[in-house]
Amino acid sequence: MKLENYLDELKRQAAETRQTRGLPVTEEARSRLTAAFGRLLGSFPEAASDPEPQLLERKACEGYTRELVEIGTVEGLRMRVYVLIPAKGEAEGPAPAVIALHGHGYGAREIVGLEPDGTERAGEPGLHKDFAVSLAREGFVAIAPELIGFGDRRLEEDIRQGPGQSSCFRLAVHLLMTGRTIAGLRVRETSAAVGYALNRPEVDPDRIGIMGISGGGLVAGFAAALDPRIRCAVVSGYASLFEESILDRNHCLDNYVPGILPEAEMPELLGLISPRGLFLESGDKDRVFPREPAVKALEQLKRIYAEAGAPDAVRADFFEGGHEINGGPAYAWLREQLAAPSDTTRGE
Repeated sequence: MKLENYLDELKRQAAETRQTRGLPVTEEARSRLTAAFGRLLGSFPEAASDPEPQLLERKACEGYTRELVEIGTVEGLRMRVYVLIPAKGEAEGPAPAVIALHGHGYGAREIVGLEPDGTERAGEPGLHKDFAVSLAREGFVAIAPELIGFGDRRLEEDIRQGPGQSSCFRLAVHLLMTGRTIAGLRVRETSAAVGYALNRPEVDPDRIGIMGISGGGLVAGFAAALDPRIRCAVVSGYASLFEESILDRNHCLDNYVPGILPEAEMPELLGLISPRGLFLESGDKDRVFPREPAVKALEQLKRIYAEAGAPDAVRADFFEGGHEINGGPAYAWLREQLAAPSDTTRGE
């Protein structure tokens, strides 16, 4: 048997296993998948009840104030978080917040208008489009954690190689060898950031969304699937099918969750967000997570959301562009979702 045929056979067997269960639309099926998903991501302790936040910087910017804060997450780890507070929000009381998650690149600075060395951006923003800044200017409190493996949260050997060199591989293999995943660690730390956001005086705790691009889209979608405190999610440049994206080309090791494919395809995992709101962004020239499987993922998500009684709670923006943030329609959707308290059991 050719090796290519062997790989196809493995995918076929996984698909057969999934099909025997059907889509996870009953409460029993959703509970089973939620438990299996959490187990495959790896067991991590709960975040400390007090993250012991430490304010490192505070600067007034055009239309918002930018803070750099460090918080505790899990197992003694500390995470730097940029908090962008709209100027009008400081006077009008608690505002909706969005956890903003960067993808591969040089870390959280890449979405808050900064260069790798922390100076104000002088050039073009790249695929991330400084979307945390855009969120703040839209009136959201933007909370941008630095995902482990990027920016200042890298191994010393990778820091020496320059700002674009991540520590994903070594972190991932150490976690895999101890029965965990880097995706799981990032999800847990993101939930710690949600907990921190809940206690910010500028934030309305009932109106917290999440938005991520590429690898940050993975974390945004998976965190929202497992953390009901997140009211809605925007997944940009990631929603797809595992078989036609990360198994179709070589990707960073942080995309892989051992044993997940017999349990669920990506839309089934993202479908755990239902009936809460979900919005997908996909560029027609995206070569990392291509358009065609993104359309297939949306169709499957529509079926899951319809079964959940919230057919209008999943939407998408298929735009002209590449592997990048688009923004406009997603920001408008977030304003709708986070405009006022709602009954999320109906997906409104």
